Amino acid sequence: MAIVKLLTEVTGSVWKIYLKPGDAVAAGDEVMIIESMKMEIPVIAEESGTLKEISVAEGDPVSEGQTVATLTT
Repeated sequence: MAIVKLLTEVTGSVWKIYLKPGDAVAAGDEVMIIESMKMEIPVIAEESGTLKEISVAEGDPVSEGQTVATLTT
């Protein structure tokens, strides 16, 4: 079992979280949306697995490259 970190691509704030820990995730699923400069940037799972942890909440500020969730494959 491997741990995969989901990272943000931009600095902004967490606008919407779609999944919760324990949910099954398929490669390509949107886990959450980051709002940056009025643009919505999805955080997408690159691998299938189970969402282990979400380390941010809606409204939280995030930085580019920050780990926002982890999943197990």
